This record gives sequence, C-alpha cells and structure tokens, in this order.
Amino acid sequence: MNKLPDEDGRFHEGLTPSRAGPASLADLFISFTLLALQGFGGVLAIVQRELVEKKKWLTPEEFVEDWAVAQIMPGPNVVNMSIIVGGRHFGLPGAMAALAGMLCLPLLLILSIAIVYAPFAHYPPVVDALRAMGAVAAGLILATGVKLARALKNNPLGPRLCALLCLLCFSGIALLRLPLVYPLFGLGFIGCLLAYRKLAP
Repeated sequence: MNKLPDEDGRFHEGLTPSRAGPASLADLFISFTLLALQGFGGVLAIVQRELVEKKKWLTPEEFVEDWAVAQIMPGPNVVNMSIIVGGRHFGLPGAMAALAGMLCLPLLLILSIAIVYAPFAHYPPVVDALRAMGAVAAGLILATGVKLARALKNNPLGPRLCALLCLLCFSGIALLRLPLVYPLFGLGFIGCLLAYRKLAP
C-alpha cells in the first residue's frame, strides 16, 4: 500500500491514493531500472510513455509541471524526475529507491560499454552510427514535445501565450545561440509572473 503524507508532512501507510501509484519501494526501484535501461538517446519520450501512458502515475499536466521542475534543478532531468516521483509517494526512502533504480544497473552497463567502445571510437562506421542515433533521438524528443503540448490547454496562461513563450525560447536557443541560462531564467521568470497574476485572487 502506498504511503502518503498526512497534515504534518509525515509519511505513513493506510491512505489510498486518488490514482495509480507505485505499490512499494521495490516497485519504484524496478520500474525506474527498466525505464533507465530503455532511455538510450531520447529519454524524455521513454519517461513520458512509462509514467503517464503505461503506469499512469502522473497525469499529462503533472508530468509537464514536474519535468519543468526537473529541468530547472541541477543534474540530469530524468534523475531529478525519479527523485520527485519517489519522494512524492514514499518520502526519502522512495526518492532513494527511485534514484538507485535510475543509476545502479545503467552505471554498470555504461562502464562495460565504455571499455568495449574505446578501441573502436574512431572507426568511421561507428562514428556514422552514433550520428544516426543522434538524429533518431532528436526525432523522439520532437515527437514527445508535440504530444505534451496537449497538456498546455489547461495551463493558466492559455495555449497562445504558452506557444509564444515556447517560440521565444526556441528562437533564443536555436537561432540566437544564447546560453540556456538566459532563456531558462528570463522566460521562466516571465512565465511564473504571468501565471501568478492569472491565479491570484
């Protein structure tokens, strides 16, 4: 049974969640381990499919909001996301279980791959294969972005203003080649301010 916070913020058993969630710490660990093993290149697409569409631990709106927080925080986005999800359901033990699932087995695999890959890193077929994988990863991220855009219809800013902020962010990063920190905090601050004004009583 899931552990959910009471009014004091303490986690305990006996509360039934309003939607699906991880059944146990082991479920969290195994789920994020399997998720991490699928995340070659386009991790965003895999995370969205697993957490929203398959397991239904998050609604599309919650995923967009949590992913935004995960991007702002230091560290890999998907690792931050695992800590958010694990901590929400089981507190600190849940965050640690999800984090361990994300890191343990993938770390062993990547070390093994690095050892095998090093002697062949400069072979033209290997270089071309990696470039092709990069194109596929970009396509996965683009497709997931289009899919997640549907969740913005319920955003307090409205779809038009959200689209404008997205366009400004894309222009700043892709066209003007600005460092990520400027669009992130500049447009992020504007978006937060506008949302606060919309939601304020």
